[in-house]
Amino acid sequence: MKSFTLAAALSLLTANQEIGIDERVEAILQKLTLEEKVGQMTQVTLDVLTKGPNVFASDEPLVLDPQQLDIAFAKYKVGSVLNTANNRARTVDVWNEIIGQIQQKAIQETGIPIIYGIDAIHGVTYTAGATFFPQQIGIAATWDTAFARKGSEITAYETRASAIPWNFSPLLDVARDPRWPRMWETYGEDVYLVAKMGEASIKGYEGPDNDLSSPKAVASTIKHFPAYGAERSGKDRTPTWFSEVQFREYFLDGYKVAIQAGAHSIMINSGVINGLPVHANPRLLTKLLREELGFKGVIVTDWADIENIHNRDKAASSHKEAVKLAINAGIDMSMVPYNFNFCDHLIALVKEGEVSMARIDDAVRRILRLKVELGLFEKPMPAKTDYPEFASAQAQQEAFNAAAESITLLKNKDNFLPLKPGNKLLVTGPNAHSMRTLNGGWSYSWQGEKVYEFSSAYHTIYDAIRLENGEANTTYVAGVSYKDDGDWYEEHQIDIDAAVTAAQGVDAVILCLGENSYTESVGNFNDLYISENQEKLALALIATGKPIVLVLNEGRPRLIRRFEAGMQAVIQAYLPGNYGGDALSAILFGQINPSGKLPYSYPKYPNALITYDYKPSEVQTVMDGVYNYQNSVEFQYPFGHGLSYTEFVYSSLTLDRKTIAPDEDFTVNVTVTNTGGRAGKEVVQLYTSDEYATITPDNKRLRGFEKIELQPGESRQVIFKLNGKDLSFVDYELHRITEEGKFIVTIGDESQTINVTKTKIFDTYNRIF
Repeated sequence: MKSFTLAAALSLLTANQEIGIDERVEAILQKLTLEEKVGQMTQVTLDVLTKGPNVFASDEPLVLDPQQLDIAFAKYKVGSVLNTANNRARTVDVWNEIIGQIQQKAIQETGIPIIYGIDAIHGVTYTAGATFFPQQIGIAATWDTAFARKGSEITAYETRASAIPWNFSPLLDVARDPRWPRMWETYGEDVYLVAKMGEASIKGYEGPDNDLSSPKAVASTIKHFPAYGAERSGKDRTPTWFSEVQFREYFLDGYKVAIQAGAHSIMINSGVINGLPVHANPRLLTKLLREELGFKGVIVTDWADIENIHNRDKAASSHKEAVKLAINAGIDMSMVPYNFNFCDHLIALVKEGEVSMARIDDAVRRILRLKVELGLFEKPMPAKTDYPEFASAQAQQEAFNAAAESITLLKNKDNFLPLKPGNKLLVTGPNAHSMRTLNGGWSYSWQGEKVYEFSSAYHTIYDAIRLENGEANTTYVAGVSYKDDGDWYEEHQIDIDAAVTAAQGVDAVILCLGENSYTESVGNFNDLYISENQEKLALALIATGKPIVLVLNEGRPRLIRRFEAGMQAVIQAYLPGNYGGDALSAILFGQINPSGKLPYSYPKYPNALITYDYKPSEVQTVMDGVYNYQNSVEFQYPFGHGLSYTEFVYSSLTLDRKTIAPDEDFTVNVTVTNTGGRAGKEVVQLYTSDEYATITPDNKRLRGFEKIELQPGESRQVIFKLNGKDLSFVDYELHRITEEGKFIVTIGDESQTINVTKTKIFDTYNRIF
């Protein structure tokens, strides 16, 4: 047993209340051996510590293995554990029991509590009974940062109730390619929207003052730094190639704002940027992240990504070499996760002089500081009585509200919606009667395939419509259903004729299409069109002549051009969580007025995947009959689009000045009026366009947004305060610059021009690539 016990550690923390955190951390650090320091830098998954056939699987019911605990804590002094076992959710009681036993062993052997981490991305992913919110793409669709903050606040509370103080969220990657399978984990395609949502989420997780000693706060983790999701192929964890101008202009600000918001840790991009694995790139991890952006927290790898430098990316000749590259690049903690080779290699590298003790101390100092700030030395485990509001009625209502405000009405021909209860309805499609599709991945299990074991208390889309419309008036026929025990994209039990027959006797059809749950590389595909079977179902139902409401329940925008024209209405539900069926039903029947807006551009064609802020040259016009390019910008639905059951009119857009200096403040005012017959919420979106610039300017850029609620006939003035720097961009010389010239400010269909009198450089960046 280690002589440096928990009592000794606690005495260092409490003997002198004048001692600050840094001094406390330093006192502990100086007591540790090299082996103990390396152990603090090591993170293993829970399956490694349990009884089972191997380190990849555990027996059920879950039991810790004393021999494995000895290896992890007595021999290797491991400082962190993550994940669940057997890819399965656990109850709060089980989590507290298991983590309590791990803490007891770790403290007994090392004197230092472990820090337990989990991916709780839309609620506590692996805790049974937790409150599940919409996935991040749905939160973004609310265009209301209050939902990002409140959802994260409730998730933090319920994560702490599970005895877990460290959350690997929020994901602040910018999803500018709809093919990417992790698009639904993001806040969309625009870096400004991502930054605002991410900032609110971090304050929700960590509290307004980032006080991690609060029993209601968790340490948040920005992921995945930097520019994850920019893969050229559109497939997960494939290479990224781009210029530094593009990198800084569209991908970096979300992380930067999150760092300024006080996030305590950051997870690294699993991929390769411009030929070099990010985990082995000191320019990105040290020069950019530490020095330029000033990040002071813990840098943790993603799953097995130090091994991947050698095994997958072939950028190191051995695992030991990969460890050397990653630690010297700036990694603090390795998410190993299945073995202890990292420890052996790193100890050897330090003894051989290949990794300095100063680099080790730097990493361990940050890890210890995080543990001290979380209060783990004083209270390594919560009291069971500390969390009486776990999955409370209020938390569930917040999740329902978020789902309701995320759901986006994309089309409503002849005001077909809302429906009146009592009409004969057919509810059909593979997503019509599935809790798995409503929640998506990271829901009770990694891929979301175990959702049925935990979701019997919630309503599918069909359940919710039946409850509102009546059993006798509501028919369900799948038409097409997913093969839930196979790959996410597999479909079986295809009986389109049965759906067509059922449609003959109804007034309208609710057609629920989209995707089954998936995440990460499992969701890679080769065809952005919605599946062939679902398209056949849609076309067959259109041929019946019945009015159809298309409900899309998908993690990314699957192409629907071939049948969209035959739909009377189209609704995007995204992945709304356990209360998504209820929220959708309330919108269909008019109890709630839809207010969601698209956080991405919904493409119409597979070779036209541009974003809303496209460049002028991406639009070609016919010139003297010479050119006949199919290059017009044609979205199925544009970024920021979303309809309501009422009408909003914009008027009187004014600027408090027509001319400004490049660093001068200015105010934009616009009047919004609800001219319809019912109350509604509207997202007021402010865009700017640079008429001419030294780098070809974007079509437009989002610079502000605010969600407001108006009663029928009510008008409100909405005010945005901007600065000339908000009109800036990154130029070819890596300057953050606002240039002299004209800029167009647009809100709705109103616009005004503002003139900048001269050019100003605000920042000059060091080249990273």
